[in-house]
Amino acid sequence: MPELLYPLDSRKRFTDQQLVGHNRWHPDIPPVATVKPGAEFRVHVREWFDGAIHNDDSAEDVLNAPLSTVHCLSGPFAVEGARPGDLLVVDILDIGPIPQEDSGPLAGQGWGYTGIFPTDNGGGFLTEHFPDAYKAIWDFSGHTATSRHIPGVRFTGITHPGLMGTAPSKALLAKWNTREAALIATDPLRVPPLALPPEPRDAVLGALAGPEYDRVAAEAARTAPPRENGGNQDIKNFTRGSRVFYPVFVDGANLSVGDLHFSQGDGEITFCGAIEMGGFIDLRVDLIENGMELYGVAENAIFMPGSEGPNYTEYLAFSGTSVTLDGEQRYLDSQLSFERACLHAIDYLTKFGYSREQAYLLLGAAPIEGRLSGVVDIPNSCATVYIPTAIFDFPVTPSASGPVRIDPGPGAPRASR
Repeated sequence: MPELLYPLDSRKRFTDQQLVGHNRWHPDIPPVATVKPGAEFRVHVREWFDGAIHNDDSAEDVLNAPLSTVHCLSGPFAVEGARPGDLLVVDILDIGPIPQEDSGPLAGQGWGYTGIFPTDNGGGFLTEHFPDAYKAIWDFSGHTATSRHIPGVRFTGITHPGLMGTAPSKALLAKWNTREAALIATDPLRVPPLALPPEPRDAVLGALAGPEYDRVAAEAARTAPPRENGGNQDIKNFTRGSRVFYPVFVDGANLSVGDLHFSQGDGEITFCGAIEMGGFIDLRVDLIENGMELYGVAENAIFMPGSEGPNYTEYLAFSGTSVTLDGEQRYLDSQLSFERACLHAIDYLTKFGYSREQAYLLLGAAPIEGRLSGVVDIPNSCATVYIPTAIFDFPVTPSASGPVRIDPGPGAPRASR
């Protein structure tokens, strides 16, 4: 096993650990450790909400989830010799739930969760259609997930970190804050908001304290969106065997990782669409000197996906075009096309007995494939959603005998308002 550089005690809060990570991006957050190029090491990762979501049959915790506290990131880890302009090479060697803990109160201790966040507390891709808070609990058996809240499905998770990235430079951080503030200013009262400005409340900044903490907390960027440094990309294929190439913006690169997922569908469409968990990740790091210029990788990460994961061979695919539910024609709106494809899949699954919320949660958690299938044929783009048929315990493809009606169980818990 690689050396454990960042241990976590499941009995303690994120801020009470031996080494304290962070939940904001800023170049002045000090590293928790320094490693040499070629080093392999293990990192424990806290579930993104630090235990605020519980293994129960209520969604009140999702309704009131403390978004100002996320994400709980492990790191930063400085890489000896890394300089701005280099590429940081990160290999994912292994990843999984909390080691040796198959039961307990924390997601990752034998279970995880998926949530539909309410519109006024995060929302989601389909928040206009699903404005209320719901939750599904998933139980882990090896690499397999099942849920008492969405019966009739069983699948192998493509376990991955939802968030990994390098620290921004001061100039890059200023660019983020300026452009996102300008976007917010176009509709400052929008719910959910167009972007999240710096928020000193609940900021966790490693070992920083006093006036330095106050300064950094006022400037630091929220970790919610993906940006030039990688960040919260939520790419389900970042699994074992993946190699990622990150731009380096500060001396040491300062790599951080968090937001582990047991499984996820493309798009993580419910916002908390993955099966969230705490756990561990084993990494190897290396450097390509001046790699940003050599390969033109200046404002994005590139990666080679891992070869592990379920080998599904049969899918049922749903398509959507860029026409609204009210019949308004949009010009090559691929976001709308993907939304319509998801809604078509949800409507289809309700014919078998699922509620619309159960179907929505399933699309966020199961390893569905989302694709932009046509983006050139004016005025309609076409997007598709592929659902593996093998995840169902019953026949799900159309037949002359009609859809099987399953027992949907107690359903997904909904929060009261």
